[in-house]
Amino acid sequence: MLTDRIAQALALAVKAHKGQYRKGTTISYISHPMAVASIALEHGANEDQAMAALLHDAIEDGGSQYAKEIQDQFGPHVLAIVEGCTDGVPDAFGNKGSWKMRKERYLKHLESASADVVLVSSSDKLHNARSIVEDQLKTGHEVFTRFSATKEQTLWYYGSLAEIFARKNSPVAPALNETVKTMKRLASEFT
Repeated sequence: MLTDRIAQALALAVKAHKGQYRKGTTISYISHPMAVASIALEHGANEDQAMAALLHDAIEDGGSQYAKEIQDQFGPHVLAIVEGCTDGVPDAFGNKGSWKMRKERYLKHLESASADVVLVSSSDKLHNARSIVEDQLKTGHEVFTRFSATKEQTLWYYGSLAEIFARKNSPVAPALNETVKTMKRLASEFT
């Protein structure tokens, strides 16, 4: 059962993502954490997991100061899930390091991640993959120019994620696998 804490987590997520938009769009970024929480809840998330889903990008996109706020408001369990979904924290200049190194490190981390992290992370990746597929249908391969990675790197990353989440028995894995298959098919059709 969800309590008022879910509204507090949403409020903190809104604060962390104020003024941010989805890459290459005019879509307010907060729509993404809300969608991730919805996917997680549809796949059995409890309140801590749902709050972590709302906050999964707060540290990564808002800065390291959000770790303390999450800890203070929602406790160490929610913070641990959020940190487990974070693949890079921006430095003072907003840099998170090399895309490839971050993604390789994150994939390795997922192999031993908790079930909580796996549920929230796979929900995150499913929403991202669905967004890419939707944009592929609108713009073709142009969607891949929004990212700091190439089309091939993006396809490799999502394929790797789908494999790991399937091995980790994420309840989201079947939907992610089908979405990644569609992403790869569309990428080959639009080349």
